[in-house]
Amino acid sequence: MATRLVQINMKARDDAALGGFWAKALGWGISSEGPGVTNLEPEGFVYPDPVAVCVDLVVSAEPKTVKNRVHVDLATTSADHQAELVARLAGLGATLADVGQGDVPWTVMADPEGNEFCVLDSLYDETGPIASVIVDCADPRAMARFWGEATDWTVHRVTDDSAVLRSAKGVGPYLQFLRTPDVKTVWNRVHLDVRPYPGDDLQAEAARLLSLGATAVDLGDSDIPWTVLADPEGNEFCLLTPA
Repeated sequence: MATRLVQINMKARDDAALGGFWAKALGWGISSEGPGVTNLEPEGFVYPDPVAVCVDLVVSAEPKTVKNRVHVDLATTSADHQAELVARLAGLGATLADVGQGDVPWTVMADPEGNEFCVLDSLYDETGPIASVIVDCADPRAMARFWGEATDWTVHRVTDDSAVLRSAKGVGPYLQFLRTPDVKTVWNRVHLDVRPYPGDDLQAEAARLLSLGATAVDLGDSDIPWTVLADPEGNEFCLLTPA
């Protein structure tokens, strides 16, 4: 049994407007499975496929109060392409952001609702528009152990400062855990969604993840069909129904 990363979930005050921004930023198609939910995926994409990690935006009245612990890095093909993309994103409503990054080769920006993201100067030909999904953490080695067993993604590199995973098929974006001194204080506005394979049992997979170090998240009387868990550092993630 195993799961795979299929999408990221992003809370939004206005899911349709923010979804419109990200659809244009990524060059992806936009749809909706219901009120308050906007879904983004590449044109012609057959879900799920590791060639892309999709984006779901879900309406939420809770305000953003701290730097997100999960963000995306956007890929480009060159420094010139990076500059062009930064300018285009600014025209769509993004702003430059200072998260203490100092002098780095990537550009840190925030979307129209303040969600941080980075624009790199490489990797587009390898990964598509999303180069990496980044998760802040205290212990990259521990996170690599958990997520390497929780999913069937391959662990490519682990150090005291970072861990890098990618689909075993060698396609799509990377999943990176970066060491940071910041402490998690609130529910993550951006989180990972993982999905078991067809024929797997959702409850058995949830039990397996709990045995690896995940914890259950109490949502009260919610009747949602998926299971909400947290990884060993408290980052919430959703275990979706098998597909």
